[in-house]
Amino acid sequence: MATAARHAVMRSVTQDYIDHVTPFGATLRPEGATLRVWAPQATAVYLIVDDLAASRTPGWQPRAEDLLVKQADDTWTGFLVGVTDGTPYRVYIIGAGSRGFKRDSYARELGTVPAFPDCDCLVRDPRSYPWRATDFVTPEFSDMIIYQLHVGTYYGVDASGNDKRESVAKFLDVIDRIPHLRELGVNAVQLLPIQEFPFDNSMGYNNLDYFSPEMAYQVEDDSQLSRYLTTINALLDERGKPRLTMDDIRPGPNQLKALIDLLHLNGIGVILDLVYNHAGGGFDDQSIFYYDRRIYRGNNDGLYFSGKEHAGGLSFEYTTPGVQDFLIRNVKFFQDEYRIDGVRYDQVGVTDEHGGWFFCQRQAGEVRQNRPRAIQIAEYWKDLRDLAVTAPPRGMGFDAAHSDRLRDSLRGAVAVAAQGASTRVNLDAVRDNLYTPPGFPDAWRAVHCVEDHDITYAGREPDKLKPRLAKLAGGNNARSWYARSRSRFATTVLLAAPGIPHLFMGQEFLEDKNWSDNPAHFKGTLIYWDGLKTDKVMRDFLEFTKAVIQLRHDFPALRGPNVNPYYVHNDNRVIAFHRWFEWSGGDVVVIGTLNEGNWYDYRIGLPQPGEWREIFNSDYYEDFPNADPCGNFGRVDASGPPMHGMPASAAVTIPANGVIVLAK
Repeated sequence: MATAARHAVMRSVTQDYIDHVTPFGATLRPEGATLRVWAPQATAVYLIVDDLAASRTPGWQPRAEDLLVKQADDTWTGFLVGVTDGTPYRVYIIGAGSRGFKRDSYARELGTVPAFPDCDCLVRDPRSYPWRATDFVTPEFSDMIIYQLHVGTYYGVDASGNDKRESVAKFLDVIDRIPHLRELGVNAVQLLPIQEFPFDNSMGYNNLDYFSPEMAYQVEDDSQLSRYLTTINALLDERGKPRLTMDDIRPGPNQLKALIDLLHLNGIGVILDLVYNHAGGGFDDQSIFYYDRRIYRGNNDGLYFSGKEHAGGLSFEYTTPGVQDFLIRNVKFFQDEYRIDGVRYDQVGVTDEHGGWFFCQRQAGEVRQNRPRAIQIAEYWKDLRDLAVTAPPRGMGFDAAHSDRLRDSLRGAVAVAAQGASTRVNLDAVRDNLYTPPGFPDAWRAVHCVEDHDITYAGREPDKLKPRLAKLAGGNNARSWYARSRSRFATTVLLAAPGIPHLFMGQEFLEDKNWSDNPAHFKGTLIYWDGLKTDKVMRDFLEFTKAVIQLRHDFPALRGPNVNPYYVHNDNRVIAFHRWFEWSGGDVVVIGTLNEGNWYDYRIGLPQPGEWREIFNSDYYEDFPNADPCGNFGRVDASGPPMHGMPASAAVTIPANGVIVLAK
């Protein structure tokens, strides 16, 4: 270890070199690695590499030759000769309040021996993964269909092909489901948080190490890796791409990169759920809490954090430039090194409430400048959503935000319909929420769903826990005709509505169980993948979901902003809305009912006279392929008089609890 040369190098360069050539964290160079640590009130910061075992023994003291150099910008820097990819290291910080080890807040990977939290950081070369998808283009925002999943619970089998019900699944397990996602037709996957959290299982909203992928989602056993490598290379063979080797996927971060790479090769973008409204609770002594080991004066004086709490953790101190830089660099890091296609920002409203308004503006602007095509979605539940999605100075400047209006109105209508055939279903709210929600300047800026990770999480408070759509629609029997037909109604309306549709894992094949991230509850909460082998109802519903997703891809009117929900009859439980795209001529009309019997010769207005094609009928997917669906034999004749504000009308057949889609 040439420590004298290291200090000579750092002392001989300019501050400009420090600013532009020495990134934060450990960065490999041809001769070794640089390290840059932000610790303003520290009195000394050491880089420990070659005596890590000794550093864990009583009485150990750092050596003077391992001391980093403090710079004018309150960072500590150094260059260590001989460091290579995979080298473990630790940072030892002395401050006015305490002394001891801290994990590098910019560490690309954490080691597993010794175990977290007393673990080493690992130097990683971001160039070590050989990307194969070099020409992937992120979908246009208005064209996105997002599929949300939780890595630890989505899918996982052991070497014998049995469900992993005793432990969390891995990044590489998701790769096995890529053909499923490709055939489903979604073009963006949103991963629930994957940054390092302090336990082996979590929803992920308690991050502690922001640049390190979760260790529990990584595979270390070579015998297991070889099995995954076979699947990976089969997918690469399909695309005519060079195969990967074991060395390519041994580093844990490369396993996440391989997942993203293969999703890109299959036409699917990746959105990460990133949490900046707070960090995880249970701060251990080596986390970023009181990072520069200043004198402890409470939670509001710890370098990174304010004293404000949320969800069991602490909110960041958003007015401190160094904290802003840390969080913004984190987004850019995942954009640059992991090639992600977007970010879903968790609970931006909390960030706002805790003093982060101007930080959000800066974050959205700089992230957009770094990757203009990468979507930025805010979880912001305040009434004036335009505060999140309009440009500064008035708004935060994110691209899109979640909306619960269509979700709640669709779920409300389905829940009332499930009370029985005689119940009056008020579809006015569904009609009203097909329009661009209040506060959104553009239709595509609203992200809609009928279920997501939050409301269906099994660990929620009873008053906030909601059933999954199939359970809501079918009551005691989530596989009944009532469950599947009403679920088809809600899913079709969602995917035919303006905005960005968002599906939750398992929704595509009628999963009815609330989910959990806790392995102790896995037997009653895991997605029932085996049902696709044995349950025709699930397979039929999957075919339905594929078809309605393809319908949205095929017809620009369904992806555009224009909608006219021109007809609602609450006693008949019927709704109709017109979708069109300027200058394309591709008018589409969606007609649906939650009536439990078929409607025959139902007279309804249409935007143009003449023949309309029946391009979709949800009843075709009842006992798929339904040889005798209740429908219109592929066409309707709009030769009738004006009705419902439209210049023509037709007598149509609408299947029970069904939807037909007509195109001109």
